[in-house]
Amino acid sequence: MRCLLSILLLSVALSAQNFAVSSDALPNAPSQHRFWTLEKKLEVSILAGLVAADAVTTQRGLDQGLREANPLMRPFVTRGAAGEAAGSALGFGAAVGVVYLLHRSHYYKAERITMRLLDAGEAGFVANNIVAIR
Repeated sequence: MRCLLSILLLSVALSAQNFAVSSDALPNAPSQHRFWTLEKKLEVSILAGLVAADAVTTQRGLDQGLREANPLMRPFVTRGAAGEAAGSALGFGAAVGVVYLLHRSHYYKAERITMRLLDAGEAGFVANNIVAIR
């Protein structure tokens, strides 16, 4: 979470340089890079599936007496499936939002790296949950 927050803050700080452009500058041309490419659709779909798998395995772990390790998600997941869905939706939206902000800031390489790191991190959480509930 700290990593995502620092990426968000850095992207905002780096985009601040755009405000100092003189008024006689040319208007922005349309972006050549589309956000919803086939690659991005696949990566976001994978992330959505991993978030769903994380939600299911977390609820199974809670039923077996385990506890949520993430203090930010703990208030959500202890309220059952509805709380888990709300927390998962917030986390998923934040993740895709950070990637979109990087895209809009024209940091395309950082956008791709961030999306892949989010997928890998969520896969790690799912694997950890599966190991813990067995």
